[in-house]
Amino acid sequence: MDGSIKELDLAPGEKLKVNTGNVAAFEKRVKYSVETVKGFTNILFGGEGLFLTTVEGPGKVWLQTMTAPSFAEKLAPFMPFKKD
Repeated sequence: MDGSIKELDLAPGEKLKVNTGNVAAFEKRVKYSVETVKGFTNILFGGEGLFLTTVEGPGKVWLQTMTAPSFAEKLAPFMPFKKD
């Protein structure tokens, strides 16, 4: 039910494109950019969301396997709620 963290040590010039929601942290020297997923079909059926982040080494990057919305979805059934 819970996620985990994966630490990657990118070599100089090594690039990685990931779902923006999976980026937990990165060192200051890591370059990053965010782009919109192109194409109507990709947006509707891609399952990755609307944005991709590109991180470029050198440096460490930490990726999380569970995004914040996924975490909230997993917690929702256990949250108390008030019925009116």
